[in-house]
Amino acid sequence: MPSGPTPAVRALVNAGVQFELHSYRHDPDCDSYGDEVVAALDVDPLRVLKTLIVEADTRLACAVVPVAHKLDFRSLAGALDVKSTRMAERAAAERSSGYVIGGVSPIGQKRKLATIVDETALAWPTVYVSAGRRGLELEISPADLLRATNATTARISRS
Repeated sequence: MPSGPTPAVRALVNAGVQFELHSYRHDPDCDSYGDEVVAALDVDPLRVLKTLIVEADTRLACAVVPVAHKLDFRSLAGALDVKSTRMAERAAAERSSGYVIGGVSPIGQKRKLATIVDETALAWPTVYVSAGRRGLELEISPADLLRATNATTARISRS
């Protein structure tokens, strides 16, 4: 694992935001990064959030939803006030965020994107999001996550 803080950690430290950092051993053969976090940290899968970079009409946006749910593209389009959304190409997501897939954090991205956090995150005192590296998670209050990402909330997931 590379040493030093990730852009997400640096952004939170610079902003004076409280968070807890959790590390776990990442399996390079893993095909479900969110499920790996849930198992490694023994956390409710509704409390662990995945960060998805999407195409919203002609621009990129960021959706943050529980790993136990699927992204509802129609609801996301409504929340972003666009006609359609779909997953961004892997290369575009990595280039825009500055992170690799499986380690994309909604915090400290290279390009600021419109960000929507699923409203179910507000039910928890803290949630888990990627710290910007596979094997590293941030535990943060939903309010601080919203402030750190300049996000809004909407119901954008489905079971």
